[in-house]
Amino acid sequence: MAWLLVIVAGILETGFAVCLKLSHGFTRLWPTIAFACFALSSFGLLTLALKKLDVGPAYAVWTGIGAAGTAIYGMIFLGDLVSTLKLVSISFVIVGVIGLQLSGSAH
Repeated sequence: MAWLLVIVAGILETGFAVCLKLSHGFTRLWPTIAFACFALSSFGLLTLALKKLDVGPAYAVWTGIGAAGTAIYGMIFLGDLVSTLKLVSISFVIVGVIGLQLSGSAH
């Protein structure tokens, strides 16, 4: 259950990163409100998960999902540059996060 919380928190991290961009420096109301909701929810779920999990692997999974998700969202919906190097790098992030999670303790 704790890992499910981390995964959902990572997805919400993608949401808050995208909304942060869309807020244009907190000058647009609705993206700013959405950013705050996504951020509070993401941090809240991560906090709950950390009661049961080691901080290193859990944080790596959370940030990995957020980083990869944000990069993928940006390429699909925001017109960010798509390149082979970017796709390979996202793959490395995902593989690294999986490896770190697998090397952690079995809580």
